[in-house]
Amino acid sequence: MDARPLRLALLAALLLISSGAGYRTANFVINTPNPQLAEQFGKAAEKYRGELAVAWLGREMPDWSSPCPVTVHVGQNLGAGGETSFVFDRGEVFGWRMTVQGPADRIVDSVLPHEITHMVFASHFRRPLPRWADEGAASSVEHQSEKEKHQRMLQKFLRSGRGIAFNRMFAMTEYPRDVMPLYAQGYTVAEFLIQQGGRRKYVNYVADGLRDNHWSRATKEHYGIENLGALQNSWLAWVGQGFPSMEPVAPQTEAVPPTTLVAAGDRRPRPEPNLIFRIEDKEPPAATTAGGSSIIRDSSVVPTGAAEIAADPRQVRAAPSRPGRTQVTHPQQFQQPRQRVIQLGGG
Repeated sequence: MDARPLRLALLAALLLISSGAGYRTANFVINTPNPQLAEQFGKAAEKYRGELAVAWLGREMPDWSSPCPVTVHVGQNLGAGGETSFVFDRGEVFGWRMTVQGPADRIVDSVLPHEITHMVFASHFRRPLPRWADEGAASSVEHQSEKEKHQRMLQKFLRSGRGIAFNRMFAMTEYPRDVMPLYAQGYTVAEFLIQQGGRRKYVNYVADGLRDNHWSRATKEHYGIENLGALQNSWLAWVGQGFPSMEPVAPQTEAVPPTTLVAAGDRRPRPEPNLIFRIEDKEPPAATTAGGSSIIRDSSVVPTGAAEIAADPRQVRAAPSRPGRTQVTHPQQFQQPRQRVIQLGGG
C-alpha cells in the first residue's frame, strides 16, 4: 500500500489541529487551540463591540457584512498586543482581520477593547484618523494599570525632550519614528478631553476637526479653549498636577457601558510588556507650571508662552486622505504590531 496518501491525510489533520479551535459570533470568528478560551474571547469581543459603540457613538452598530477572523496566541510569557487590518474603499470599511496575543486576562481587559475601539472608529469615520486621536481613544479603554503606565512614560518623555508639539501632533496621519511618546501623549490628551465632556463629545470633536484640519477652531467650539497653544498649556498644567480627575465642563447624557468595559477597579498586577523604552529619572518634571508655562516643540520641552506654538494648525496641516493611499499604523506598542489601514481607489 502506498504510504503517501496516509502521510498526506496525517499532515492535513495536523494542519487542521494547528489552526486552532474556532468560535463564531455574529461579528467575530475566534481561532485559538483552546475551545473554552475561544468561546470566552468571542463572547468578550462581541460584548465589547456593543458596549464600546454605545460609549463612543451613543448607539450600537449593525453587524458587519462578514465577521472578523481573530487569531489568538495565549501565553503568560507573551507581551500583550494586537494587530488589526481593514480596508477603506469609497466610504465603506471591510476586510477585517485581527491577531492578538498575551496572557488570557490581558487579552480580555486591554487588547480586545483597544483593537475593537479602532474598529468602532473605522466603522464610524470611514477614513484614517490623526494618530493621536485614534490611539488615544483606544488606549483610554485599556486596563487601569496600562493607563498608569502611559502616564509614567509621559513624565519621562517630557523630562528627556521627547515630547511632541501639539501643532505637529495634531497634524500627524502617520507614526513618527519615535513612536512611544505618541502613545503616551495621545492617551493623556484624549483622557484630558474625555474627562471634560465624555466620549461622545470627543468623537464629535474629532469629526469636526477632520472637516478642515482647523483644530484650534474645533477646540474652542467644543471645549472653550482658545487654540492648540492654550490646550497644550492647560494639558501640561494637568500633567504637572499628577493627572487629577476633573469635573466635565459641559456634562452631557452619555450611555455608560457596564464595568466590564474596562476593569477600572481591578488592580491585578500585569506582566512587563516588551519593548517599553525606559529612561532614567534624574531631572524634575518639565511639565510643572507653577512659575509659568512649558510647551513641547519638535521633540523638546522648553519653557515659553503659548505664542511659541502655531495657533493655526492649517500651517502644518496634513495631506487629506486620498484614494490609493496605504497607511501602516501601530495600534499597541507591545511587540510592535501593525494595524494596516488600506484605502483603495474609487471610480
